Amino acid sequence: MTPTVVRVTSPGPSTALLTDQYELTMLDAALADGTAQRRCTFEVFARSLPHGRRYGVVAGVPRLLEALSRFTFDQAEIDVLCDAGVRDRVAEFLSGHRFSGDITGYPEGELYFPGSPVLSVTGTFAECVLLETLVLSVLNHDCAVASAAARMTTAANGRPLIEMGSRRTHEEAAVASARAAYLAGFSATSNLEAHRRFGVPTTGTSAHAFTLLHDSEAEAFRAQVDALGVGTTLLVDTYDITQGIATAVEVAGTGLGAVRIDSGDVGVLAQRARAQLDALGATSTRVVISGDLDEYAIAALRAEPVDAYGVGTSVVTGSGAPAAGMVYKLVEVDGRPVAKRSSSKESRGGAKSAVRRHRPTGTAVEEVVHRLDAEVDIGEHDRVVPAPLLVKGEPAGELPTLEESREHLRRGLVAVPWEGLKLSRGEPAIPTTQVP
Repeated sequence: MTPTVVRVTSPGPSTALLTDQYELTMLDAALADGTAQRRCTFEVFARSLPHGRRYGVVAGVPRLLEALSRFTFDQAEIDVLCDAGVRDRVAEFLSGHRFSGDITGYPEGELYFPGSPVLSVTGTFAECVLLETLVLSVLNHDCAVASAAARMTTAANGRPLIEMGSRRTHEEAAVASARAAYLAGFSATSNLEAHRRFGVPTTGTSAHAFTLLHDSEAEAFRAQVDALGVGTTLLVDTYDITQGIATAVEVAGTGLGAVRIDSGDVGVLAQRARAQLDALGATSTRVVISGDLDEYAIAALRAEPVDAYGVGTSVVTGSGAPAAGMVYKLVEVDGRPVAKRSSSKESRGGAKSAVRRHRPTGTAVEEVVHRLDAEVDIGEHDRVVPAPLLVKGEPAGELPTLEESREHLRRGLVAVPWEGLKLSRGEPAIPTTQVP
């Protein structure tokens, strides 16, 4: 499927000031010396993956393209720039400015590796340099969350995961995180705004406060069951878990939907809860575990009788890697490759593409990153990864839906050699070869 972008149906506020002033400093100097109109290509890539990771997940592409459609300097934005001391020539250049260049990139839900050309932005230096901060802020956040969530999905081994980290991050980051986690295989989110904006399924139980509000645990459970039915999930660890489970089944009956445990040695508690529920006849009641879970904790619980996991802080913070480490570098000027040579921050010159090579069985074996002008053989089972997103500032077509991108990632993970899905440290899941 060719990844493309949709038009914005609701204009919304300008995103042009979601940037760093140093970009306007460069623009000012380029306007002054006549280099602002030179045709350039900037590339987004990660020099390496976060420590211990073997792949990354591309996420946030539709969010980025929607934000770019609102990257325009109208009078309100020009007034802010003038107030910040921006020179008249910059304000005049930016007045009514809209990006008119080309963007190609990896589709959302695609895997990426060190050096993968995740996004290429081509246009004049003036219009491309302005986009660095917005591009990186969206992709570094969403890719970090999706990459962590994909590892958790693999660790859960088919059991449902619920994203519930809204109270552990910025309110807007919470919405983007819920979307990225769902893309990566989570079943639902607790965030209602993510449902409104992106259609992510939602779910929610109750907090300990609801139990404490009532004079007894039984009264709290009865109120929840009366309101929501016996299929609800009751939080049973406010006081004593064993008594809480007994009370939950007494109130709701053996058809109770689920019990949730949010504290303690959850592996041992899950075993005890399952045994107790079965002894009480509630054999279909599910056991839901939450409380400071990450991919390692989820993997450790794989052998336990856990039916679903609720994950908060670790997923919305990228499970220790809150940014994907992507950079936005100039790689070509007027058709001439340019490259940064400083120690530990090198870049490779020239506009690039990439081919993912596969065995006939579908297993991915290599990613070949090459200059656009290089001749690269594409085998029967290989595929070109990047595709057009914007052409002359206009959408190239329609983007895949979130559900389609979710399926794209699922298929991509199936194609990864099994060693590449391990949580232990190791080399990237497939090697990246750079063709001169």
